[in-house]
Amino acid sequence: MLQTQQQLLAVLDENQIDYQNHEHPAVYTVEEAARHSDGIDGAHSKNLFLKDKKKNLFLVVTLADKPVVLKEVATKIGAKHLSFGKPELLGEVLGVIPGAVTPFAVINSNGHPLKVILDREMMDSGTLNFHPLENTATTTISAENLIRFIEYCGVDYEVTLL
Repeated sequence: MLQTQQQLLAVLDENQIDYQNHEHPAVYTVEEAARHSDGIDGAHSKNLFLKDKKKNLFLVVTLADKPVVLKEVATKIGAKHLSFGKPELLGEVLGVIPGAVTPFAVINSNGHPLKVILDREMMDSGTLNFHPLENTATTTISAENLIRFIEYCGVDYEVTLL
């Protein structure tokens, strides 16, 4: 299981996936992250680790400023009774802490059944920003390269309008 941004960035380099990394103080919320986003072009995100009534796991990735209503998301992705996954489960499945949730964490999923839901509106932005497993940096990557990375990790994903 990878646990540092240096290891993640090495995997991106090895797979010739272009990115830019921007260091900043630790941030735990979308609001805190916004204070450090000046000069970082592209769409900024919020990443929600969710589970449904049947214990299916989802990582929902959408625009930072987009309102999310879990009941509506559940309907759109075919889940029932979505709720937030507990921090312990987040650590076990994605190897990150609350405040550092990111689609890059799928590299840590080690076969846990997980589906990544990527908001089409965010993906249409072209350039995206996520934490690189740690909340002390933001990594800029193209939407195309994010898909390449998720496919490299062998994790199921769907692009849908949330």
